[in-house]
Amino acid sequence: MKTLSPRLNWFGLAAGIIILIVLVISFYVPWWQLTVGQDLVKVNASPVNTNFGLFGKQFTVPLIWATNLVSILTLTASGVVMLVYSIFPAKSYSKELLGFSYKKPLYILILFVSGLLVITAIAGVLGFSIPLVGSTNFAVPTQFIPSNFAITALVSGSFQLPFYLAIVAAALCIAARLYHQRATGITNHASSTSASTNVTQK
Repeated sequence: MKTLSPRLNWFGLAAGIIILIVLVISFYVPWWQLTVGQDLVKVNASPVNTNFGLFGKQFTVPLIWATNLVSILTLTASGVVMLVYSIFPAKSYSKELLGFSYKKPLYILILFVSGLLVITAIAGVLGFSIPLVGSTNFAVPTQFIPSNFAITALVSGSFQLPFYLAIVAAALCIAARLYHQRATGITNHASSTSASTNVTQK
């Protein structure tokens, strides 16, 4: 006979909390930031809030805004569902809740990094040097400007705090999945009883 002892999945609980923290912080702090010159051009990129700055003026792209909205809803659902699962890991529906929530932060993280890599690769093909991390001198390729002109500026790229918190959240989600069996608190008394009976008979 199987009995259930109420427990918490502490990895999942921490993951759900951090997911929601990442969501809130990402409205104000980007996951990755690119600056060209002295705030001449600024890119604030994250799955939640991506915007661009030109000469100090901020603007967004509608298509990117729509993508951000999908990410907001996805992270919100993932964080809330993970919290519910973590409080009731032994319920009959808990495994489905875990399956719904634990992969999403990792997928968003992978898609975000992949998008950055694709953009920087395309920029490299066009002759623009965009560093993901660090600084470099940016020179506009000659095919984009009149002859006898040279335009250069310092370009800096850096990952910000929410990006690293997202990595922690994704790792905790995976840990919650691995810990699920123990978090359910299921002990098979039937097996142990059967084993002790066999020993006694011998």
